[in-house]
Amino acid sequence: MVVSLHSLLCATLALASAAAGAPATTQDKHFVVEQVKNPHFQRSGPLALAKAYIKYNVPIPSSLQQAIENVKPSRRDTGSATTTPEQYDSEYLTPVQIGTPAQTLNLDFDTGSSDLWVFSTETSANDVDGQTLYDPSKSSTAKKLSGYTWSISYGDGSSSSGDVYTDKVSVGGLAVTAQAVEAARVVSDSFTSESNLDGLLGLAFSSINTVSPRQQTTFFDTAKSKLSSPLFTADLKYHTAGKYNFGFIDTSAYTGSIAYTAVDPSQGFWEFTARGYAVGSASLSTTALDGIADTGTTLLLLPDSIVRAYYSKVSGAQNSNSVGGYIFPCSTSLPSFSFGVGSSRFTIPGKYMNYAPITDGSSTCYGGLQSSSGIGINIFGDIALKAGFVVFDGGNQRIGWAAKTLS
Repeated sequence: MVVSLHSLLCATLALASAAAGAPATTQDKHFVVEQVKNPHFQRSGPLALAKAYIKYNVPIPSSLQQAIENVKPSRRDTGSATTTPEQYDSEYLTPVQIGTPAQTLNLDFDTGSSDLWVFSTETSANDVDGQTLYDPSKSSTAKKLSGYTWSISYGDGSSSSGDVYTDKVSVGGLAVTAQAVEAARVVSDSFTSESNLDGLLGLAFSSINTVSPRQQTTFFDTAKSKLSSPLFTADLKYHTAGKYNFGFIDTSAYTGSIAYTAVDPSQGFWEFTARGYAVGSASLSTTALDGIADTGTTLLLLPDSIVRAYYSKVSGAQNSNSVGGYIFPCSTSLPSFSFGVGSSRFTIPGKYMNYAPITDGSSTCYGGLQSSSGIGINIFGDIALKAGFVVFDGGNQRIGWAAKTLS
């Protein structure tokens, strides 16, 4: 990717930002974390797809690159934001307390990565644009790990990096001590542009943590011994705030039973095999789908053959080189998309498959399902996750999906 493309993406291809969440409720050995959607985040279909390429260090295809070069970035501090609230349902931030006394930062919870990194007082002033900064000098429990560093690299060659402290970290009322907190020194523009994003809390497996010379555990792994059950759940919602629960399963949050399937953690992700797929009310195919559940990716990314099969049922749909993906008239009623988990069938409602107008006020919309072929891995992002109640069971290395009452 060329530098000019990186500069274009910097203000719009960022992880989500939001206001701080409501106070969390706590119980013995389990805790609840509320999420609040960001009313200012401007979303774009091509940029959402490009974000996945960048996240997984894959060059962006030329057609998609051309499409995003036509997207003008908007900066929060200019007051440029989309005003349609129903467009904002994909990305959230959660308040996290770090240090003693506590410093509250708004972090993106990401099941596709394993670093807890934050903007800090060590971050270059040129890389800061309104973020809350972690100041280890003001925490009596902060301890620098001498000689330790971290670095996250992107497909365009840019990176975010810094040094490492251990400190007290509290999420939803549960505190852990000596948690690795990665303090940023250099932050790539794609993060700087999101003024409400103070960092990221990774929830993948600790095996892909980037700290050197010795990897550190994720917050979830550090907290496991304090939990009633070694799991957390994601209850992302459509057009409204969602919730993360740690240590317990809220039986009021879903209907029916939870269908579990094994997770393969060998690559560090919550990777599972879906048992077939279906468009609309058709029977599930016999095609097995290996993919990862990733709260940090907006779209549902699957093989070309499945994407073509889906959009063949969508009136007016076309794969547009100029936009960098499948588009269709916004007035079109989309079919649902289903996939198998264990012995159950899990369904994403058709309205969820419509990601957004290609530009504000456009009558053409960008599909929530796009091709994974260029990335090389199937990703069940927020388009899928927000349609269900999802259990990330670290103790049994399995993932569970359940239906919930739809908005």
